[in-house]
Amino acid sequence: MYKTSIKRIFDVLISALMLIILSPLILVVILLIKIDSPGSAVFKQERIGRDGKVFVIYKFRSMKQNSEHTGSGVYSGKGDSRVTKLGKILRATSIDELPQLVNVIKGDMSFIGPRPPLTYHPWKWEEYSDEQKRMFEVRPGITGWAQVHGRRCVEWNERIKMNVWYVDHVTFWLDVKILFMTVGKVFTSADNQNIGETVAKDTQTITE
Repeated sequence: MYKTSIKRIFDVLISALMLIILSPLILVVILLIKIDSPGSAVFKQERIGRDGKVFVIYKFRSMKQNSEHTGSGVYSGKGDSRVTKLGKILRATSIDELPQLVNVIKGDMSFIGPRPPLTYHPWKWEEYSDEQKRMFEVRPGITGWAQVHGRRCVEWNERIKMNVWYVDHVTFWLDVKILFMTVGKVFTSADNQNIGETVAKDTQTITE
């Protein structure tokens, strides 16, 4: 029951409340992004969601406009010139993730769940094994079990194993635990940079 209706009610209530409380900050961030560099304040990208359905995820833009078409095309790391000055702050504080509260209200995402992968990274949908696809049995989340256990420092095969574990063990109290662990990660900026390949034979990929 918690996996579905009850969790959904909590998602909508918490996200709506956060959008109201943080609306002044959100407006300021939008203004600062527009001042810092030309382009849209919100970055949009296709991700794989529940049951393999593709949706558009929202983030505050932390890189120069059209950066996904320039440079190496791989995950941005420390010193990436495509990341704006403001973008470095947005990423370090995870403020760039705030627009995903809208994704939650729309029903694309949950507040807590497996992070949604790109449509082509680490693999295309048809290349996931049946066991790996089990992580798509629930809505993807803004934060999740894998994010509080290594985040970007963990190779994707391991992340998926943790995501499947979450699907099998999700409870209200586990979500509360993940929420508090996430707060700790945000305040310490732990595991918030890519330090190497995220999957074997990684190819051109970018995430904002």
